[in-house]
Amino acid sequence: MIASLLLQADAQAQNPYQFWIMMALLMVVFYFFMIRPQQKKAKDAKKFRESLQKGSKVVTIGGIHGRVVEVADTTILLEVDGNVKLRIEKSAIAMDNTMQLNEATAKG
Repeated sequence: MIASLLLQADAQAQNPYQFWIMMALLMVVFYFFMIRPQQKKAKDAKKFRESLQKGSKVVTIGGIHGRVVEVADTTILLEVDGNVKLRIEKSAIAMDNTMQLNEATAKG
């Protein structure tokens, strides 16, 4: 057992760049499987929020369902029920839930 540990330590000492190569490969994997998809998702959500129009049915991050009545630069006015209106930030619109809501209303 001790001999195998010495051989492993000796093999690692012979190739000092192996550690840096493995670290670089790990960074590439993290970029392509974690960072890049998250950036794409954030870009799509921003595009969706910028394309909100009057009359769109949306769901907020907090779960409030409503219809867009007015769109401003950073806020929207939602009609929740009858004459109840809420002004919220555009960033509070949940894109995923809104897509599911639109699909459900299109089917039913």
